[in-house]
Amino acid sequence: MSLIERQASDAIRILHVDDDIDFAEMATAFVEREDDQFETETASSASDGLTRLADSTFDCVISDYDMPRQNGLEFLKTVREDYPELPFILYTGKGSEEVASDAISAGATDYMQKESGTDHFCVLAEHIKTLVERTRAERQRQQLTEAIETAREGIGIIDSDGYHTAVNQAYADA
Repeated sequence: MSLIERQASDAIRILHVDDDIDFAEMATAFVEREDDQFETETASSASDGLTRLADSTFDCVISDYDMPRQNGLEFLKTVREDYPELPFILYTGKGSEEVASDAISAGATDYMQKESGTDHFCVLAEHIKTLVERTRAERQRQQLTEAIETAREGIGIIDSDGYHTAVNQAYADA
């Protein structure tokens, strides 16, 4: 893999949905300054966000809660129908414990409240990076497990003490 391909694959694509497009663009600027892996697009409504999700690939969605026509929780539920594993952060200025609880129950990966000042953008960036890295690692683990399970050759995984921790069916049949 070339350096350019590696850098492209390391990019973290973020969709930020907020009806206050000025805030979304400001947040995007601050978050992208925190990590040069971040590539962020903004959408001004849940419907615009769904269109962008259908047209492109993203590693994480950040959504405001209080939006007209479809709020952040309704948007989350719609996103979960087609993208059940996509990290989703409900990022709101009008939150409460009830909204946080509802968000987590609806499948939000994380919940954060907007704060005054710019320090919280660093925290937001860290949350994004952690969630995306965790999701990518889980996806790789699932792909490896599938590859082992479907292999015709016997494969056994042995721990540092010499004990089998996993074997595929071909190994078990041998």
